[in-house]
Amino acid sequence: MVIRINARTYIDESDLEENFVRSSGPGGQNVNKVSTAVELRFRSAQAQGLPDYVRQRLPAIAGRRMTQEGDIVILAQRFRTQERNRADALDRLIEILREASHRDPPRIATRPTYASKLRRVEGKKVRSGTKSMRRKPGHDE
Repeated sequence: MVIRINARTYIDESDLEENFVRSSGPGGQNVNKVSTAVELRFRSAQAQGLPDYVRQRLPAIAGRRMTQEGDIVILAQRFRTQERNRADALDRLIEILREASHRDPPRIATRPTYASKLRRVEGKKVRSGTKSMRRKPGHDE
């Protein structure tokens, strides 16, 4: 099954690996018996549906969650059930991939307008006049 991130980016479920581990935190006796935490591993290096620019931005956005092999590891243990933790881990992975696939539009260089140049020069004249009034009388350079 394919999970769409946006028009150009998708992930295949075969690139995902889930391991269930014991969760820490609240849960009473259930915590000691049931493995509810989910460790989701996404193999980004082998993923077919990731464009090159997403693959390049991924290490910066994933940060510590990315291994040297290029896997993104997400540990979800917020909830008390496996299903909710699985959904949480997948949502967090999709959010990381969405952020990596977002591209800022290229900046177009502009030049200052004539009016802005005049305002800048006028401001400099005012500031210069203020400073010259602070000097001692008769002090010429």
